[in-house]
Amino acid sequence: MIKIDGKELAKTIKAEIAVEVAAQKAAGGKTPHLAAVLVGADPASQVYVRNKVIACEKVGFTSTLIEKEASTTEEELLAIVAELNRDEDIDGFIVQLPLPKHINEEAVTLAIKPSKDVDGFHPINFGRMALGLPCYLPATPFGIMQMLERYNIETSGKHCVILGRSNIVGTPMSVLLSRKAKVGNCTVTLTHSRTQNIKEETKRADIIIAAIGIPNFVTADMVKEGVVVIDVGINRVDDASRKRGYRLVGDVDYEQVAPKSSYITPVPGGVGPMTITSLLMNTLKSSRREVYG
Repeated sequence: MIKIDGKELAKTIKAEIAVEVAAQKAAGGKTPHLAAVLVGADPASQVYVRNKVIACEKVGFTSTLIEKEASTTEEELLAIVAELNRDEDIDGFIVQLPLPKHINEEAVTLAIKPSKDVDGFHPINFGRMALGLPCYLPATPFGIMQMLERYNIETSGKHCVILGRSNIVGTPMSVLLSRKAKVGNCTVTLTHSRTQNIKEETKRADIIIAAIGIPNFVTADMVKEGVVVIDVGINRVDDASRKRGYRLVGDVDYEQVAPKSSYITPVPGGVGPMTITSLLMNTLKSSRREVYG
């Protein structure tokens, strides 16, 4: 069994980005600029956004953090988005989700200029992805694709079962892995809450991507020997033995499933660190006008 170390892979890719940024600056090119908008005081979102800012600094990007109160109106947020769209120095920006309930997330996503949508959530980027055109891939799927490629995991002709059909992970992964590409050419089964006999599906899988949001859902009796497991889940479970009163687990029962796996991602330290790295990769592309010219 080989553990796919997302933390170390993220460090490697960030080091590569830093070298590219330094060369770009030395050649008189633009310093990549990533902005983030945070509305409200959700603790997880605050940590995530600040980690993005730190990551930008480490690779030589310029970063801008815009923090607004939870009482910010949808109209006010859309005005901020419009201003970021117009700012020629900003190559890409993200509006951190979730937003307060009174703000329509879809309206905000649609307002972001596709050429600055480095989160890859805009329908135009999603459509370009589906057609195999240059685009910004959603950050988590982009990170997973990097893992599969850099660990030389064979996907061609393999049966991949995806648990979860969200627009953030499950659905884009089903598109990416079924495409005719170096990392692709899979036969993909996309399962969800209405799927009958999920266990029968997962037992046939060569590759499992678990993004269903249920702690330890995938157990040893659900997988075959030699399976590749990508665990996207991040769930808090109570644990009185821990100082903070909880621990993080994935959608896969790691202790049970790891011995049967050929490759597996841990939680934490697997897919998570790759998400911010993917955002940096998209922003670097944007600074070079590789996708939209």
